[in-house]
Amino acid sequence: MLVLGLETATQSVGVAIGGPEGIIASFRSTRERRHAEALTPAIEFVCLQAQVDIGDVDVITVDMGPGSFTGLRVGLATAKALAYARHIPMVGICSLDLVAHPAAMMTQRIILSVIDARRGEVYYAMYQQVSGEVRRLIEPRVGPLSDVVEQLRMVGEDCLMVGDGAQRYAHLLQESGVMTVAGHGFRFPNAESLVEIGAAKAMRGELVPESEIQPLYLRPPDAKPSVP
Repeated sequence: MLVLGLETATQSVGVAIGGPEGIIASFRSTRERRHAEALTPAIEFVCLQAQVDIGDVDVITVDMGPGSFTGLRVGLATAKALAYARHIPMVGICSLDLVAHPAAMMTQRIILSVIDARRGEVYYAMYQQVSGEVRRLIEPRVGPLSDVVEQLRMVGEDCLMVGDGAQRYAHLLQESGVMTVAGHGFRFPNAESLVEIGAAKAMRGELVPESEIQPLYLRPPDAKPSVP
């Protein structure tokens, strides 16, 4: 089974291909706001490195947000177009899950995934690994940093914080008590995790047609249509 993962929800653009046995090839760029220009060449590059044709792909998995509205639209449109044209089933995965996944598989500490939502807000969710499975303790939310601080105080134990929001506001979050901010390797969602989680979901039969994949925005877009 070959799984293609497309990640564009933040300033990072990532593409990976692999399956239950692991990652075959991957690409990542962090040139902000270049999603539309980078994504298609990245797909071609990864397929070339993996020595596969796009027609060999069995499952397409995509980051469905929350994150950058422009980035999400680029990734979802590309993934759904490929899936529709080639009748490939899909898996949609939350960006907060993707940020948390690599860290949660390395520790049993509580993981708080925090993505910068701008306008003084963050997207966040809480996780913990139990018997090799990463479970959500708090569902994805959006709110001011004070909400995250309150959640940390309620937990009352050492947490590992991941995501670009955790890094940006580390000096404020540390005031809430005992916690650790993970390094830059845990800053953005990555396409490798998309493939790993997507392959596991595919093996459990958790596949849907492209028409059922919808973006997870959590709040209205910043841009408003003009009213004549």
